[in-house]
Amino acid sequence: MSELTPVLVGAAPLAPADVVAVARHGAPVVIAPEALARVAETRAVIDGLAADPHPHYGVSTGFGALATTFIAPDRRLQLQASLIRSHAAGTGAEVEAEVVRGLQLLRLQTLASGRTGVRPVVVETYAALLNAGIVPVVREYGSLGCSGDLAPLAHIALAAMGEGEVRTADGALVAASDALRSAGITPVTLVEKEGLALINGTDGMLGMLVLALHDLDELLLTADIAAAMSIESQLGTDAVFAADLMALRPQAGQGVSAANLRAFLGDSPIVHSHKGPEDGRVQDAYSLRCSPQVHGAARDTAGYAATIAGRELASVIDNPVITVDGRIESNGNFHGAPVAAVLDFLAISVADVASVSERRTDRALDPARNHGLPPFLADEVGVDSGLMIAQYAAAGIVSELKRLAVPASVDSIPSSAMQEDHVSMGWAAARKLRRAIDGLGRVLAIEILTGARALDLRAPLQAGPATGAVRDLVRTVAAGPGPDRFLSPDMEAVTALVQSGAVGRIAKEHAND
Repeated sequence: MSELTPVLVGAAPLAPADVVAVARHGAPVVIAPEALARVAETRAVIDGLAADPHPHYGVSTGFGALATTFIAPDRRLQLQASLIRSHAAGTGAEVEAEVVRGLQLLRLQTLASGRTGVRPVVVETYAALLNAGIVPVVREYGSLGCSGDLAPLAHIALAAMGEGEVRTADGALVAASDALRSAGITPVTLVEKEGLALINGTDGMLGMLVLALHDLDELLLTADIAAAMSIESQLGTDAVFAADLMALRPQAGQGVSAANLRAFLGDSPIVHSHKGPEDGRVQDAYSLRCSPQVHGAARDTAGYAATIAGRELASVIDNPVITVDGRIESNGNFHGAPVAAVLDFLAISVADVASVSERRTDRALDPARNHGLPPFLADEVGVDSGLMIAQYAAAGIVSELKRLAVPASVDSIPSSAMQEDHVSMGWAAARKLRRAIDGLGRVLAIEILTGARALDLRAPLQAGPATGAVRDLVRTVAAGPGPDRFLSPDMEAVTALVQSGAVGRIAKEHAND
C-alpha cells in the first residue's frame, strides 16, 4: 500500500510520528514476533478461566450492567458477536479515514501488549486490515468516552468479523465481507474475552489528540510568521521581543515564539526604516506586541498535552485486563478524563491564537490604525472592497472557535442503567478540536494573505527575507494588489499552503538564525 517505512507494533510504545505515519500517510505495520508470543501466552490464561465454573467478568458473564449474569459456554460465541453488533451503534457522518486508521492502530498496539487476552489471530487480522488499506465506516456520534470509545471501536471490530461497511484503499464503499475476501483476509470469529478487548479503549480520542498536536506544531510556527508579516507591514517594532525582555518572564513557549519573531523580523528593511531613537512605536497594540505571550501560551498547552499523549501511548487500556502475573482484574483505566481534559485545553488555546490573529488582520485593513495603508487594502477606494470580507470570514470563524472552546469534558450523561454513571465526553472533545484546528488554519491564512498584500503596498520598501519569502510563496497561488477579483479561491489556496506546512517551512528556511 505504501513505500513508507513500516511501523513496528508491540515491541515498544508507539511514537507520535508512528501514529501520524500510519493514520495519515498509510504506512504499513509489522507485528513484533515477541508480541505474538506474549499474546499467545496470555490467551492461555483466558482459556483456563473460560473452563472455570465460577464466573469471570468478560469471559463468562455479560457486560456492563449485566456483569453478574453467567453465560453458559455454548452461548459465548453469540455473546461476543452480539456485543460487537449492538455496540456498533454510531450515527451521523462518516469519520475521516485518518481518524479511523489511528483508531485501528492504537487498538492494535494494545492488543499486541499481551495484556488483553485475545488470540494471535485477532492481532494479525487487525494488522492485515491496516495493511490492506481497509477503513471501516465509523460514524460521528456514539462515543461517550467511557468505557472508552465503545461505538467507534465496535465498528472496527465489526469489520474484522466481516460485517458492516468499509472503505477500500481507493475510497470505494463496499461490504466488509467483500473487502476482506478481495484482500485475502479471513473474518475473525470472536471467542471469550475478545469482544471486550476490542472495544474498551480511548484509542479514538488519543489518535485525534496525536494528530492535532502534529498539526498544531506547524500552525503555531505559522502563527509566528503571520504575526511577523502583520508587525512588519503595519510598521510595528520588534524591540519588544528582545531576549532580555523575554528572560524576565521565562515562559518556555513565549521564549520560542519571541525567538521566531526576532528571526523573522531581524533583517527586515521595513522594520529598519523606522528603527532608532526616533521610533516612538514602543507601544504597539496588544495583538502585535503580545503575540509571543499568546502564541507561547498555546505552545505550553500543547507541550502539556503532548506529555499526556506520551503517557497514553505507553498505556495498555482494557477492562478487565490480564496482569503480568496472570490475574484478570477489573479496572477503570478506560475512562477518558486525562485525554478529554487536554483536548479541551487545546481548543481554548486554538481559539485564543485565532482570535489574536484576526485582530491583527483587522488592524491591517483599518486606515486609522494601519499607518498609511489604504482602507481594506483596496485598489480603488470606494469602488473596491479589497479584503474587507476576508476579515468577516476570519471573524466568523473566530466566533465559532469560541463556541468550540467550551469544554466537553465538564459534561457527563449517565448510561448503562447507571453502571457507567460518569463519562468523559473525550470523543466529543476531540471532534470539536479537529474542527477548531481547521478553523485556525483558515484564520491564519487570511492574515497571511492580508500581510502579503500589505507588504506589497509598502513598496519601494522591501520585506525581510523570511516574510518576503512567504509573500512570494503566496504570490504563486494568489495575485497581488489590484482591482477586486473572486477572493474565495485565493483564500482556499493560501489555506492549503498553511495546512500543508509550506508557509512555516519556507519561513524557517529564510529566517535570520
